[in-house]
Amino acid sequence: MLFGIVEQHFKEDKAVVRVRSRGASLEMSGAGRSGPRVTAAMTPAQRRALAAIEAELSRAARYDDESIVHHRWLMQRYDSGRYATLGGARRATVATAWHEAGHAVAALAVGAGFRSASIRPGRDTEGRVHGIQGTGDLAFVVDAAGQIAERLRAWTLLDDAALREWLPTWRDDGGDARRFRANIGRRFGTDEFGAYRYSESLLAPRRLTIRQVARALLVHPRHIPHAVVAAIAAGC
Repeated sequence: MLFGIVEQHFKEDKAVVRVRSRGASLEMSGAGRSGPRVTAAMTPAQRRALAAIEAELSRAARYDDESIVHHRWLMQRYDSGRYATLGGARRATVATAWHEAGHAVAALAVGAGFRSASIRPGRDTEGRVHGIQGTGDLAFVVDAAGQIAERLRAWTLLDDAALREWLPTWRDDGGDARRFRANIGRRFGTDEFGAYRYSESLLAPRRLTIRQVARALLVHPRHIPHAVVAAIAAGC
């Protein structure tokens, strides 16, 4: 993994961040102010969930991701015995939140639907975006999005040589790698490198959206329905 050089400035009331590493450069931007929430199609329960999440995110605005992990998510991981310390469980929870937020934001970006997103750990998964459908020939973007989101969280990019070296090793990722390779054919044939770079180009400008959805997953102790995720994303 190669760490990029981070540059931040402001352009037309938008925070613009450039991350540069050898052979790779991406620009990421997000609105300086939150946009309107779309709540008309929500149920009353979903409106209440959105209001509760937004209130908690506002309260926690000055805290980093690890500081806002809900006690339920933290203790579920720690009590599983998979992590020796609370700190390890906390870091794993944050990584999972970014990973699943990447899948959710990618689904929204390609016009796909899903039922809900959650970081509730299961027997074989650390979290999940449930019932994704309607991805069309861009399903591979959603498949790659978890890995890409984790790298965006750390402000890291792989240059071309490093990405070509890493891609063949990407195997054990809850089925994401297998689905990515199965789904690139319609657009990219067998060109994994091109498909992955294309996915990055769609998701990098949405880094701030991924971050906000990840933080929502961290503070909310239940599954977040699609309509609520979409409203949170629309405000970035």
